[in-house]
Amino acid sequence: MALDPPTSLNILNPQNLVISTDSSAVYFYDLRADPSPTISFKPTSTHHPHSSFLSSLTPLPPSEASTSSVARQFVSTGGTTLAVTDIRRGVLVRSEDQEEELTASIYVSGLHKGGTSKGEKAVVGDASGVLTLWERGVWDDQDERIIVDRSGESLGIESLAQVPDHATSRTGPQGEHKLVATGLGDGKIKFVRLGANKVLSDWDLQHDEIEGVTALSFDVGGRLISGGGSTVKIWREAMTKIVATPGFLNGSKRSAEADSDDDDDDADAVNDSDAADDNSDEEKEGKTNGRKRRKRKRGRGKDRSGGVHVTGSFGGLN
Repeated sequence: MALDPPTSLNILNPQNLVISTDSSAVYFYDLRADPSPTISFKPTSTHHPHSSFLSSLTPLPPSEASTSSVARQFVSTGGTTLAVTDIRRGVLVRSEDQEEELTASIYVSGLHKGGTSKGEKAVVGDASGVLTLWERGVWDDQDERIIVDRSGESLGIESLAQVPDHATSRTGPQGEHKLVATGLGDGKIKFVRLGANKVLSDWDLQHDEIEGVTALSFDVGGRLISGGGSTVKIWREAMTKIVATPGFLNGSKRSAEADSDDDDDDADAVNDSDAADDNSDEEKEGKTNGRKRRKRKRGRGKDRSGGVHVTGSFGGLN
C-alpha cells in the first residue's frame, strides 16, 4: 500500500477509527474485523468526499432516531467545500464552492432552537479569518458568517475548540450562547460567542509572535491548551487573592492588579487630603504629582488578556 500521510485521526471508541489523508481519502477501520494484534493496512471502508486533501474531519453525534451510540457520519472540509460522509453509504452531500479555503471545523450543540434551526451547527474556519455556521441537515451552503479577524492579516483560522461550560465562570453559564476558541495563523487566539456572534476582543491571547496556532483543546480542569510551531502552552487565569479552583477563567474576578489599583486610589486620597493642609506651594506640587499619578494609571490600561496567563510552556518540541 502506497504511503498516504494522515491529516486527522478520530477515535470513535476502542474498536473504531476514522482517518483522513493527504490524498483526500477517508479510511474507516473496524478493529473487531481483524482479531490479529496489529492493525491491518486494509480499511473496512474508503471514501473520497473532496478532490483535495482534507483539512478537518468532525464526527456528527448520532441522531435521536439512531440505535447506535457510535458516530456514523462526519463533516469534512477540503479545498473550498464542506461534505458529509456516511461510513456505510458514502458521501451524502457536498456543499457549493465557498470560494475560500476551509481550514478547520467543530460541531456545537445546545444553541438556540427556533424556526428551522435544531440548535446544532457545524462551525467552520477559513483562510480569510471568517467563521461560517452550518445548520445540521442543510449542508449545501453556510447559514451565518462571523468575521473573526477584520484586519485581514491573521493568515486565517487554523484551529477551533469549543470552550467547556465549566471553564467560563468569568461570564456565568453559557446557556444557548456557546463560546468557541479560534487559533489564528499569526499566533493569536480569539474567542467568539455564538448566538450573539460576537468576537470578545478583550480576551485575546498570543500563543506565538510568528508561528500559527495549529491546535487548541481544553483539559478536564478547563485549562486551555494551545499548540503551534515547536511549542505547547497551557493557560490559566491570572493569580488572584481568592481562587475557587485552579482552571481557565475560574476563581475570583478581583485580580491582584485590581487590588493594587484600589491601594493606589486609597493612597491618592490620603495624599490629596494631606496636600489640602499644606501651604499653596505644596498644594501646587501635590496637584502636579496627582496629575502624574493619574497619567501613570491611564498608561497601565486595560488588561487585554482577559486575565488569562500561561501556566506552562514546552518549547523545542520536534
